[in-house]
This record gives sequence, structure tokens and C-alpha cells, in this order.
Amino acid sequence: MGKQSHVTHAITYIASGAVRAFRGVGYDNAEADTQGQKVKGVSQRAAADTEASDVGVAGTTVIEAGAAIAVGDSLIVDDQGRAIPTTGALGLDAGATDVTSSGANGDILTGGDLPEFVFADALEAAAAAGDFIEAKLR
Repeated sequence: MGKQSHVTHAITYIASGAVRAFRGVGYDNAEADTQGQKVKGVSQRAAADTEASDVGVAGTTVIEAGAAIAVGDSLIVDDQGRAIPTTGALGLDAGATDVTSSGANGDILTGGDLPEFVFADALEAAAAAGDFIEAKLR
């Protein structure tokens, strides 16, 4: 593979199901399986169900791409724990109701989590799914 990682902080977890190397790992200790879900980090090696392993949470790491990626892309996970570019910036739809006050129009955004969890930024490009790239963890 020839890629490098410089993980400055890793945490141990007990795998919940098989986790492949260089994939996003959710807070449930399973390989990420929902596009855009929150991940605690990126697996540094493969782990079998109930096996102790580690995830990189700070620094840079190698991750498998799930699509073409450009240098600098903000990254989320796909439904297989691979890195893909975020689907875009948050914004209000054109033609949305003008907001003059939150009291008049109710809540604009609710909750504490955005619909996509951006966990890293691409330091290298990926031509297609299956490529391995280095990413800077957020």
C-alpha cells in the first residue's frame, strides 16, 4: 500500500462484529454502516468480533476511499465505513420562508448533531473506491 499514518492519539475498543482495517468505527464499536454517521475514529487494523483493537482519533491516518476524492475534501463515511466527500454545505432551500425572528417563525435548526459527521480532510486524492489515502483527522 505504501501510505503513511501519523496517529498522535489512538483509543482501544472491543470490536462489535468484524471490523476491517482502515474503516470508520462508530461509537457502538462496530464498523460504520450508515452514510454520514458519527464515528469515533478509523480502525488501524482488522479486528474480529470481541477482539480488542485501536482506532486513530487524532493526527493523520490511512483510510479506504468509497468514491473519488479530491485533495482537501471534507470527509464522511459511506455505508461501509469508507471515506467519501461530504454531500455539501448546509443551507436554506431557495424560496424558504424569510426569517424575521425565531419567536415569529419557530425553530430554524433543532438538535445538536448535523446530518453528516465530517471526521477528516483528504490529504491525498483517490481516483475511485478502493483506493487508500491519507487523511487528517478532525
